[in-house]
Amino acid sequence: MKILEANAGPLTNFEVIKFLKSRGASKDPSRVLADVSPSEYKVYDYLVETAACNQSQENINEFLEKSKKYDLAKAELLNIINIRPSTPVELYSMIEQCDDRLGDTVEELVEVVVEVLPSPPTETANEEGTSEANQETVTKENIEEQKIDEGDEKMAK
Repeated sequence: MKILEANAGPLTNFEVIKFLKSRGASKDPSRVLADVSPSEYKVYDYLVETAACNQSQENINEFLEKSKKYDLAKAELLNIINIRPSTPVELYSMIEQCDDRLGDTVEELVEVVVEVLPSPPTETANEEGTSEANQETVTKENIEEQKIDEGDEKMAK
């Protein structure tokens, strides 16, 4: 590989995923076929669970175009693209002096983010988490029933 321009600037998470995929990173369970280091696989595994895995270059370009009127710094734009805030509270932590600079347009910027940048793949994780929580509840109820049954048996003796 030849480096064309050293330290050209920070990358979005989408660009990092794209680079790792070009090197052969994937969800392959064996992970022996690709020329990717274990640390790169850890980065890939993390980024696949974020909003970056659903983004495209068109989404990012559209967001950058629509956000020009807010006069945000490059680092602020990068954070918004990578994290994809969906509430004003999240946005306030990413933009320096947000209230002074954006004022009432914070809600408008959040709407642009939600509209243009795709959401992270959390729907399946939430469904799995719900089923696990239900299993835990059932288990706790079963334990309580067993304790009651044991108490009844002791009282009967």
